[in-house]
Amino acid sequence: MILNRLIYFTGVILVVLVPLVGCSNTAEVGSDEIENYSAKQIFDRAEFEMARSKPIDAVAFFSDVERLYPYSEWAKRSVIMQAFANHKAKQYEEARDAAERYIEYYPSDDDSAYAQYIIALSYYDQIEDVGRDQEVTANALEAFKTLIVNYPNSEYVKPAELKFDLAFDHLAGKEMEVGRYYLKRQQFPAAINRFRIVVEDYQTSSYTAEALHRLVEAYLSVGLVEEAQSAGAILGHNYQASAWYQRTYSLLRNENLSPVAKGTGWLRKIHRQVLKGRWL
Repeated sequence: MILNRLIYFTGVILVVLVPLVGCSNTAEVGSDEIENYSAKQIFDRAEFEMARSKPIDAVAFFSDVERLYPYSEWAKRSVIMQAFANHKAKQYEEARDAAERYIEYYPSDDDSAYAQYIIALSYYDQIEDVGRDQEVTANALEAFKTLIVNYPNSEYVKPAELKFDLAFDHLAGKEMEVGRYYLKRQQFPAAINRFRIVVEDYQTSSYTAEALHRLVEAYLSVGLVEEAQSAGAILGHNYQASAWYQRTYSLLRNENLSPVAKGTGWLRKIHRQVLKGRWL
């Protein structure tokens, strides 16, 4: 695959090039002059620019290959390399455009999986702190999911799954941050709504145990004792060794309560799923 050559690109010390190497970019070459070179010569120059860490210049040359030799094997290689080079240059939208074009043109090609991985990475690498807007995180999750589903045998599935889990945790962390904000300000219904989202939608995240404990705190604060006990029961069943359960147990005991599922609310339903092994 063309992508197997990427390690070679970054490790190049000496590259033997045709006279095109004397030009730093296509603007200096001129539109008439660049057309005098073969697809391979232009592609080689693009590789040279990648090897010397000038991905933006490389993109220009890869684009020229596609423009001048649109139906060649070199054009095919140049499309995926545009995605790669744009991503290296942190031109994420351009990287997605090239990757999406590659998948559209060559859906059954081996490197289509890598193109999908580039699409996902273009979102993932823009994920910042948990306090920022999370639309880009949701887009990353969707793109990783597409890769995992459409290319299950790809070498990129394992790194995609790892990054999917990290992005998933990121979204759960956002809900927790907002929930803690409301809880601290005693806006308990709003806090409960956020923690419920974590428990129902992000139950495999690293925040689930804390979310259950925070639900106990919030429900006790508004006098919904059965809901607090049910949250404690779920926490005890799945995270009995955690510090969050110890805190919950002490909190309930101070109110002469125990972590036992009661009532008919949404937490009671989850507890039934827990007992049947259908949750987490």
